[in-house]
Amino acid sequence: MSKYKRVLLKLSGEALMGNDTYGINTEVLNTYALQVKEVVDQGVEVGIVIGGGNIFRGLSGVSKGFDRVKGDQMGMLATVINSLALQSTIESVGGKAKVFTATKMEPVGELYSKAKVLEAFRQGYAAIIAGGTGNPFFTTDTASALRGVEIEAEALLKGTRVDGIYTADPEKDPKATKYNTITFDQAYEQRLKVMDLTAFTMCSENNLPIVVFDMNTPGNLKKIVFGENIGTLVKK
Repeated sequence: MSKYKRVLLKLSGEALMGNDTYGINTEVLNTYALQVKEVVDQGVEVGIVIGGGNIFRGLSGVSKGFDRVKGDQMGMLATVINSLALQSTIESVGGKAKVFTATKMEPVGELYSKAKVLEAFRQGYAAIIAGGTGNPFFTTDTASALRGVEIEAEALLKGTRVDGIYTADPEKDPKATKYNTITFDQAYEQRLKVMDLTAFTMCSENNLPIVVFDMNTPGNLKKIVFGENIGTLVKK
């Protein structure tokens, strides 16, 4: 029996690159799609928010002369591209997925609403929620926290290329140790970069636990939803 019945899965755009320097690595995408299908087939309701940093990041555009609002809008469109790629791949491995967008983009995806996502869950679809919050100056971390709270997810699962939260960057500090569990207050006081502060605060205030884990290891998503202690759990 699964520990979580409904989750919001946040995927990093950069993680979609795999070992490439840009774009979407099809092997990584296929691994993600299979993992999502695996848990949906077990009856878990999965909402998904994907970043767009593998294609375009708004803040990086500002440094190159783009207006911040336009740069963020370009970043939102990048998340739609990633979402469509994941939808297509989930379907190609025999799963079901729908794309919902924060702003009107039919026929690319349906305009997001909580009611539409819950109906998609009832029909056995993974719900991929694209376009960030629909507003500039907000990250996809914040979008994932917002959507997680809106759809009443039991946990926000942040799938990354690392296996949890450490006392320091494990790639730079060999003495860095991993947390299995940490409170929101501890993470804030120690200035651990779990998510951006807006997203982190939203999760904390709405008692939405965060699990940071390595999504690039096949099977990890299923292990988490069925209660295995992998990654790092951030809770009240």
